[in-house]
Amino acid sequence: MRSTLFTIFLGGALASSVSAAAAELVADRISVTVMGKGPDVVLIPGAACSSAVWDGTAKHLEGSYRLHIIQVAGFAGSPPGANAQGPITQPTVNAIHAYIKANKLKAPGVIGHSLGGLMGLMLAVQHPHDVGRLMIVDELPFFAVLTGVTNMAEAKSRAVAWRDNILAETQDTYARNETNVIRTLSKSPEGCQEATAWTVATDKSILARITYEVMTTDMRPELHKIKAPVTILYPWDASKHISQAACDKLYGDNYAALPNKKLVRIDGSYHFIMLDQPDAFAAQVDAFLK
Repeated sequence: MRSTLFTIFLGGALASSVSAAAAELVADRISVTVMGKGPDVVLIPGAACSSAVWDGTAKHLEGSYRLHIIQVAGFAGSPPGANAQGPITQPTVNAIHAYIKANKLKAPGVIGHSLGGLMGLMLAVQHPHDVGRLMIVDELPFFAVLTGVTNMAEAKSRAVAWRDNILAETQDTYARNETNVIRTLSKSPEGCQEATAWTVATDKSILARITYEVMTTDMRPELHKIKAPVTILYPWDASKHISQAACDKLYGDNYAALPNKKLVRIDGSYHFIMLDQPDAFAAQVDAFLK
């Protein structure tokens, strides 16, 4: 059974406890689909993704958990709201915090993919009581290391170039380039088709700004502050021309400062683990929540 944000967030007895400012913040940045009954779990999608990326996970979990499935404004063609201009990542984290607080969710499980994983880290650092446990699905605390940079100055320089290149593209070029990118992120033909549609439907201004923000955010110095248990799922596939050992080292080194963690490699997958290896992903989600 599904409920919209305005049923669960503003309806019934909760309405009197929700400030107008909090309601506006949430409505401007995110919408939330609520389904199922049981302990609360918050699901955050990655950059340019629809909340539908969690459809398989939701079907698997809704009999045992109450799911709060986030749709970030402007992603996958959804109304951009306040994300039409300015920063996106931190205001979205603020909105998720406001939603959790207003709905009195008690230390929910939080699962975030890609950018959603970064938001989960930020939420756990900034609002520890919002996160009972955290699962990060293929995201590094400093994404820019994947481009070979070693410091923030280099990351900012490269991020500016990437952002400006996206902004300068025609819509046709943007669609063609993002289609090529998504082919490297999902092995599943159906998943690749879905993710491509979501990304192409996302306004390139939004993707450009998100790219800059992710490239210039380094959570490594703050990982030691996170007390909640954290599970990090990361993919490996022989076609990526990186050894399993090197892949393990990449994630292990970057999450070294995180005190209470479990790192799990999912073989035979690209970035969209939930689409490429749904059974393995579901098994890890079950273990994480139990």
